[in-house]
Amino acid sequence: MKYRRLGRTGLKVSALCLGTMQWGYTASKEAAFTVMDAFVERGGNFFDTADFYVRWIDQERSGISETIIGQWIQTRGNRQDVILATKVYQPMGEAPNARGLSRKHILEGVEASLRRLQTDYIDLYQAHAFDAETPIDETLKAFDDLQRAGKVRYIGAANYPAWRLMESLWSADVRNTVRYDSLQPHYNLVHRGEFERDLKTICKQYQIGVIPYSSLAGGFLSGKYRRGQQVDGQRASSVLKRYDQEQAWKTIETVQRIADEIGSTASAVSLAWLLAQPVITSPITGANSVEQLRQSLPALEINLAPSHLAELEAVSAWE
Repeated sequence: MKYRRLGRTGLKVSALCLGTMQWGYTASKEAAFTVMDAFVERGGNFFDTADFYVRWIDQERSGISETIIGQWIQTRGNRQDVILATKVYQPMGEAPNARGLSRKHILEGVEASLRRLQTDYIDLYQAHAFDAETPIDETLKAFDDLQRAGKVRYIGAANYPAWRLMESLWSADVRNTVRYDSLQPHYNLVHRGEFERDLKTICKQYQIGVIPYSSLAGGFLSGKYRRGQQVDGQRASSVLKRYDQEQAWKTIETVQRIADEIGSTASAVSLAWLLAQPVITSPITGANSVEQLRQSLPALEINLAPSHLAELEAVSAWE
């Protein structure tokens, strides 16, 4: 496993981050334990979750991903070896203050996450989205107090537009509070424009670590879908509905051809392209099984040739 610094901080995280959104959803507790064990055996130390996982499927299972991770950590006794990243913002109840980035919701949210994770601190606490109804200085002051109290070590953001990210950096500088040291954007070979338009430059300029999610485009970049394919299941149908366009098909076909040329997998090549981008710290990749994880891990050993990088850049170019 290779390790990288998280942005400007001294924190070392594995070059791949294990996404756990599927724990308790498409992966059972037993399967999750097996995948996490395999990830750690290969040197992985970076885990991403959120309090909201998997509430959108079943409100009774709110926080189940955090709960499973907490149980695994307690069973394995490896808290000091693991970098835990979780998030706050999404609705965790029906009450008006049970969502967002107000001081009230952040302080209540962190305590609930700590209980589920069975730990007394969170390594990276992230705003899951930006909250237009809460002043950014209120949010950052709450995060600052949590860091000073030792309950969180670093602060990050996810799904922030460029203007809000810049506003947060300005507010932190002017008010001398903690600032976001990482960003979790939606970014992959078939979804580039949203991040590259403005956010990429900001992250480079201000040394913000980038932890892209949907690195494999919901499995589209793993090569498991084919043109004209009929699929069953809501998730697979959603993936094809989103990416069933000519440029996306040409991109995955190029990815698969390169994978065949170098004797690797489409998943690994797609992740290797992300890892080759200078601003990227650690792409998030999920797996329901050890076999799926093995499709991604070779990305760490791939050094794509300049010709391959140029091909991927050209075929996936956005306007």
